[in-house]
Amino acid sequence: MASLNRCIFLNKTHISSSCSPLSLKRHSESLKLSSVISERNDRVLMESSLKDSVLELDPVSAVNDGVLDFYGEVMAMEDQGVTPWTVSVASGYNLLRNPHHNKGLAFTDKERDTHYLRGLLPPTVISQDLQVKKLLYRIRQYQVPLQKYMAMMDLQESNEKLFYKLLIEHVEELLPVVYTPTVGEACQKYGSIFRRPQGLYISLREKGKILEVLRNWPEMGIQVIVVTDGERILGLGDLGCQGMGIPVGKLSLYSALGGVRPSACLPVTIDVGTNNDKLLNDEFYIGLRQKRATGQEYKELVHEFMAAVKQNYGEKILIQFEDFANHNAFDLLEKYGKTHLVFNDDIQGTASVVLAGLIAALKLVGGTLADHKFLFLGAGEAGTGIAELIALEMFKKMNTPLEDARKKIWLVDSKGLIVSSRKESLQHFKKPWAHEHEPIQDLVDAVKVSFLPSPFKFLHKPMKVPISFQDIKPTVLIGTSGVGRTFTKDVVEAMAAINKKPIILALSNPTSQSECTAEEAYTWTEGRAIFASGSPFDPVEYNGNVFVPGQANNAYIFPGFGLGLIMSGTIRVRDDMLLAASEALAAQVTQENLDKGLIFPPFTNIRKISANIAAKVAAKAYELGLAGRLPQPKDLVKHAESCMYTPSYPNYR
Repeated sequence: MASLNRCIFLNKTHISSSCSPLSLKRHSESLKLSSVISERNDRVLMESSLKDSVLELDPVSAVNDGVLDFYGEVMAMEDQGVTPWTVSVASGYNLLRNPHHNKGLAFTDKERDTHYLRGLLPPTVISQDLQVKKLLYRIRQYQVPLQKYMAMMDLQESNEKLFYKLLIEHVEELLPVVYTPTVGEACQKYGSIFRRPQGLYISLREKGKILEVLRNWPEMGIQVIVVTDGERILGLGDLGCQGMGIPVGKLSLYSALGGVRPSACLPVTIDVGTNNDKLLNDEFYIGLRQKRATGQEYKELVHEFMAAVKQNYGEKILIQFEDFANHNAFDLLEKYGKTHLVFNDDIQGTASVVLAGLIAALKLVGGTLADHKFLFLGAGEAGTGIAELIALEMFKKMNTPLEDARKKIWLVDSKGLIVSSRKESLQHFKKPWAHEHEPIQDLVDAVKVSFLPSPFKFLHKPMKVPISFQDIKPTVLIGTSGVGRTFTKDVVEAMAAINKKPIILALSNPTSQSECTAEEAYTWTEGRAIFASGSPFDPVEYNGNVFVPGQANNAYIFPGFGLGLIMSGTIRVRDDMLLAASEALAAQVTQENLDKGLIFPPFTNIRKISANIAAKVAAKAYELGLAGRLPQPKDLVKHAESCMYTPSYPNYR
């Protein structure tokens, strides 16, 4: 019975004395196919066991003069324990409900006959391309972004290949639907829109059993895991278990943009509770109803998870940390970066994509990175991660001593400018950015400098500020605060007063948390800003010119970065790989893009971009001796393209 409880997969056709020859034939075929396609020995029941436990059972009388079926439905009504079992061979009705194999109306007449679909579908046969056209039309009918998100999730759960083909072919239109900014609202309302589980939920209740939980996942060939604990979802705060929308969305992009097989992707949420009282009092909340666990209890659960993942999937499994709070994110990356293949997209992915944008922007403003000054609003994992990678690029490419490079970078947090007098009270990841300067509370004061009368018409009187402010003079303003509209008119105009082409990056997500809008940036700088944001903004017309804002979206980096790690069999992530990814992305920005003010390439070419990033990352892994798949392919770009998942329908025999 223990093996029976582990899941018995049988054909739905009831085996009894009244079975037809066709039913018996289908049952026999199903059993044979089941033993061939099963990837897990503990889910395969020997034919002798099947015969003993099912085939020799005789129908027995049941209530209402019915016959007891083998699903135990009648016994279930009598409150007796039954064993759930289902079909293992994808055919007939069940094939249409298997998202990995379903083709909908694209099943050919021959396939409908072979796989018992005749009559289960309308008679017409249409192509996958026509299906894409039809679904895109339907999604465009929705006016509310969350409705579009739910429609896409429904498609992913019913026809996986069609979902990815639609997303790949219309990525610029649908990326904001399946990811930022819409995914933020989806996470906030995840409990009320929750339909089918799309990953593993590991809570405190599973402590001591996490390896067993991982083995419950039906796929064994996992190559990448995206995991969150839901404490800092985008700029929305603690959403607890409902943060699952982020790993699901990220892994959709791994497959669509980076070509990693969907079956090789596993979304995971670690649920240790939430400090969000609104969720705890929400009857639709799907997570643990308790305050968030911290300290040793939290560390032990995460450590068990990390050990179980490595034990179950091996050394080369990529674990991407997503939306952990600052106090855990840095510690986890530091601790497990030495023993696992780990990557934090908020710290490292954001840094890599922003650095790429800055490298591309140099073609518009001139000079090298070392010639510029950087001022950040926000000193969390994103801000400090970007700052450190910028300094590292100066150190590696321009031979600027790392300490000197850091002095060109200034950070403002909720208490003002980070300066040396605050060093004792700072968190460890902020301390490298505590430079000598008098305290400044407001961002606008950190931007302003004393200067000669300006030719810009919006300045009516000179700014009188202390002379010590002159040593900042930022040429680049970067927002990672998670607080909307903090790049005020005064701040942006001050940037324009000291820079011919101020670089302004409002990176916080979702759109409501963006430090300023594209329209504000272009208007307040009289069309001179080089602007990019975390969430997408529409083109802006100003004084007869149309400006196209760029989007510093992590989706440029992490899918290709992950593909490069996977295809090379890399066992550890190093900063040099992040720099390689940044340079590869910046190289994809054309002069035509720059002429429009874009410092990132269009997403229409994202699969090509990802292949180039993957190749550079893999090359760096081979150079550092961290790649495990030997020998190294001669053409890494072509190899990356050949590794990519393609969501075209197969022909079924």
